[in-house]
Amino acid sequence: MKTRLKLILVICTLQLTYAQTTKGTIVIDSIYSENLENNFDENPTREVGVYLPPNYDKGIQKYPVIYFLHGFYGDHSMLEPMKEILDFAIETKRIRPFILVVPNQKTTYEGSFYSNSGIFGNWEDFTVQDLVKYMDENYRTLAKKESRGITGHSMGGYGALNIAMKHPDVFNTVYAISPGALAIVREYGPNSNTFKELSEISTYEALEKTYFGKVMVAFARSWSPNPNNPPFYGDFPFGYKDGELVIHQETLKKWHDNMPFYNLEDYIDNLKSLKAIKMDWGRNAGERFTQQCKMFSIKLENLGIDHFAEEYIGTHVNNIYTKNGRLPQQVLPFFEYYLEFED
Repeated sequence: MKTRLKLILVICTLQLTYAQTTKGTIVIDSIYSENLENNFDENPTREVGVYLPPNYDKGIQKYPVIYFLHGFYGDHSMLEPMKEILDFAIETKRIRPFILVVPNQKTTYEGSFYSNSGIFGNWEDFTVQDLVKYMDENYRTLAKKESRGITGHSMGGYGALNIAMKHPDVFNTVYAISPGALAIVREYGPNSNTFKELSEISTYEALEKTYFGKVMVAFARSWSPNPNNPPFYGDFPFGYKDGELVIHQETLKKWHDNMPFYNLEDYIDNLKSLKAIKMDWGRNAGERFTQQCKMFSIKLENLGIDHFAEEYIGTHVNNIYTKNGRLPQQVLPFFEYYLEFED
């Protein structure tokens, strides 16, 4: 009887130990970047959320890295509620153990759009150069492009596509979740109320009451910054004078240069060199998302660039970060298939 009790106790202890080691951990790190130095109070020291897989601290194994770019208004703190989903995906074998990184790129006006502004910081360079280098030097990563994937949602989906098509030597695989800012459509355009509204706003407090106005200011500070144009220090492609629409062609070109739809032709070889490209969007995400995502996918197809594109039943924000959502059911299995998990 005592032997049986001891055996049961050993089994229970082993089960408890197993349960304790099937959970990953989150580390909040920080990086100072010269690429982000500026004279407009954007902090060049950025927090970085890092998900480490189960048993990371007990071995010497190296892991592939998925870089997850957050959306507008977001930051690295989104990693904490994601942890359960990441653990679930590994435990249910939707993906082998991996490292996931969420850099904080929230700015004074809510988002960097992962772009090189110059005046307000070079956020693309920070991501591609500083962040990747830091991870490879300080964590047990598989430090090669074949083991690096990049993904993100909304603004982060834009950043993932834009960075991947410019830097296939760094990232080999990309998945954009409901990306925005791919092209000028709907509320981003000259015939919306967005720029009429902006023409009457001159304070941060007034801007805070808007949504699309704030997005346009973030665009301007990212793509057409102007230190001589207060209060927001950025130029807009559309404005109003005496109630009439004015199109500023030079600024419009700068925006086009930063919106992937308009310059895909310049990166055909880069895009074809990527191992895999996927994008998705919710059917009920709103026309500004569904329209530009379809436009982008069709143009990729017309240019002969292999990719996956999927419209799913959902909005811009739901059906993503749940056990039945896009992240564990689509995004992570995609990287499981296309990333290399060994040296």
